[in-house]
Amino acid sequence: MGTYTIALLPGDGIGPEVITEAVKVLEVVGDSFGHTFRFSEGLIGGRAVDATGFPLPPETLDLCRGADAVLLGAVGGPKWDGLPSAQRPETGLLDLRKNLRVYANLRPVVAYPSLVEASPLRPEVVSGTDFLIVRELTGGLYFGKPKERTQRNGQRQAVDTLIYTEEEIGRVVHLAFGLAAQRRKLVTSVDKANVLESSRLWREVVNEVAKGYPEVRLEHMLVDACAMEMVRRPTRFDVIVTENMFGDILSDEGAGVVGSIGLLPSASLGASPPALYEPVHGSAPDIAGQGIANPLGAILSVALLLRHSCNLEAEARAVEEAVAYVLSAGYRTRDLLPPVGAGEYKVVSTSQMGDMVAHALKENVPRKT
Repeated sequence: MGTYTIALLPGDGIGPEVITEAVKVLEVVGDSFGHTFRFSEGLIGGRAVDATGFPLPPETLDLCRGADAVLLGAVGGPKWDGLPSAQRPETGLLDLRKNLRVYANLRPVVAYPSLVEASPLRPEVVSGTDFLIVRELTGGLYFGKPKERTQRNGQRQAVDTLIYTEEEIGRVVHLAFGLAAQRRKLVTSVDKANVLESSRLWREVVNEVAKGYPEVRLEHMLVDACAMEMVRRPTRFDVIVTENMFGDILSDEGAGVVGSIGLLPSASLGASPPALYEPVHGSAPDIAGQGIANPLGAILSVALLLRHSCNLEAEARAVEEAVAYVLSAGYRTRDLLPPVGAGEYKVVSTSQMGDMVAHALKENVPRKT
């Protein structure tokens, strides 16, 4: 029986709605398994800019550093698009990752049997999909310097710098191989080594790390080929490891493969606590406040939090099984409906979906059936 401090950063748009449901599920875990979760809430993103002028106020960072784990909703929206770079909500998220030193982002991509009809791919193509994207999170184009806009010869010019060190590459690749050793023992390293010098270094370091994991098979794949294979044969992948921008793009494609970006959770891990957990989806301001957002990405992020920050594997599996049970029972938020319409499915709101998962978890329904 443990006590855990969780920093909550609901953020913008649908963030507060999905985090409410994630907390609901986490509280049931506490009640059912005898743990105590203590929550403290902070500002980040657009709401933080409105309240303090900063997308990541110092007090929010202090709150996170004092927690065992951080659970985040989403940041951003059109309201803040015109702000200078330093004040944009997304800058707050990037700064949080950098300050917490979370260098590896884990994004599981799983096709639930009851959801294959929600995928744009044929059922026989998507069925059985279960892979993990391990994305390097604090290097590459998103953080390289210089990053600036200038005037040159009367023309506007923008510069982003793509830079990686062997240490940055090695630590995330070691993590990917360690995870693959616990799964189906295949690592697909994704790069653009036919064009980019940074990718050539990436490939060299991956080959060096692979020698320490003889039981894990390694393959290299160019990012464009990986994007194609992900829609042609998604079941061929086990663990994909790649740099920051490629991982960002491929994980969203993975969400499309399994039916909705609202399904995917993520865990951002570093060498020491706290880790950061968040659904992959954005703030979706167009549907905020309507009660139709899918909270499952946030709820499944709770499962990752339990597994990686609390070392509570049984509790993590219980949450994942409760989600699978609710989906198999036919409950859907709107984004999960197949293209042909609702049919026999039961359309529920954000809070109702959270209630269903919490009830299944509390009553241990998946294991009783």
